[in-house]
Amino acid sequence: MQDLTEGVARFRRDVFPAKADLFTHLADSHAPTTLFISCSDARVVPELLTQSEPGELFVIRTAGNLVPAYAPGSDGVAAGIEYAVAVLGVSDIVVCGHSACGAMTALAEQHDLGGLPAVADWLRHADASRARAGAEASAEPGTELLADLVRENVRAQLANLATHPSVARALLRGTLALHGWVYDIPTGTVEELDAAAVRA
Repeated sequence: MQDLTEGVARFRRDVFPAKADLFTHLADSHAPTTLFISCSDARVVPELLTQSEPGELFVIRTAGNLVPAYAPGSDGVAAGIEYAVAVLGVSDIVVCGHSACGAMTALAEQHDLGGLPAVADWLRHADASRARAGAEASAEPGTELLADLVRENVRAQLANLATHPSVARALLRGTLALHGWVYDIPTGTVEELDAAAVRA
């Protein structure tokens, strides 16, 4: 906690004064152009990865960058998506997976999640990803399977996004575009999944 407290002090002393005009503007303006959906993993920092300024990204982070398909009822992820699209009017949504994802590793290596019932329940939103990547195979999974699962998971979550009414309407109007990315932590590279593959 001491590190965080010292970080806030450095922000107030060194960062905030240099961006005071921006923060004054942001006090009365909230107009991000992109909804960025990424994993909760601490190694994935959307603003750092995209070199975005405060106010440019609307960020939703979930374990495994999972986006449940739309269903009526209370859902924090769905509420964030609806707000970003229907109220803020974002023009782009990025779903960003990443290398060495703990959630995808658990699925690829068939970890016993008996002691983590909430995690196990949440990861059911990746069932389509597992089917696409062939993760149900009985052969010992390896690095290639994990990489395939990460990519297919991004594609599956994009498909889930399209089930949300606000997203479906914006796609139909042509005011919204969906993008799939995979971030490789050790190299810093970002793979953009092609549009045809995303729609598949």
